[in-house]
Order: sequence, then structure tokens, then C-alpha cells
Amino acid sequence: MQLAAASGLMSLGLFLVALGLLVLLGGGYWLTSRVKYRESPRPRPEEQPHLPPEGAVYEVRENRESAEVPKTPEGGRPLTPYELTNMDTRPSESKDRPRWSKGSSGSFGGGGLGAH
Repeated sequence: MQLAAASGLMSLGLFLVALGLLVLLGGGYWLTSRVKYRESPRPRPEEQPHLPPEGAVYEVRENRESAEVPKTPEGGRPLTPYELTNMDTRPSESKDRPRWSKGSSGSFGGGGLGAH
């Protein structure tokens, strides 16, 4: 029963915890204001970026295809990874966008039935 009784020590402990939180919040605000004061000022309107003289730049959409992997000659040794350089891409002749097969989401575990 004595443990359940209200004590002044418990009230003092809660008051000190609340006071500590207030000190932490105030210190954080003070530190943040010091850091912000040292930052460079915001750019003025005349320092903002402007559109190029020819106008807005628009997105270019094109299909790209990769370069062919070199074929191994009959009876020759296979190529090792370091012999295959970064394979460049080039614009595709076809303007049709590649599509996944019907009924497939195009990704593993995408929820579709896949190509059956």
C-alpha cells in the first residue's frame, strides 16, 4: 500500500523530466537559429535561373536499342566479362514502343499470369 501512495519524490521527478525536455527543446531552437544565421542569404530574383533564349526545353522520347554482343566463332573460346566493354546504345529505327506480352505485367512477381 505504501508503494501506491502518492509521494512528493515522484512529483519532483516528473517535474524535472518536463523541465529537462523544455531545456532540450529550447537548446535545439537556439542551435538551429545559430546555424541558419550563418547560412548564405537566399538568391535574389535577378539571380534565379532563367529560360534559355530559344525557349523551354522539352523532353525527347525515343526508343534505344543496344549494340549487338559479339558472336563467338565456331570452336573459339568464349569472351570473358572484361573483354565485353560497356555496350553502347543507339536510336532505334522503329518508332513503336516495346510492349510486354499480353497478360504479363512485365516484371517478376507483378501479379499477372505471365505468358502461358
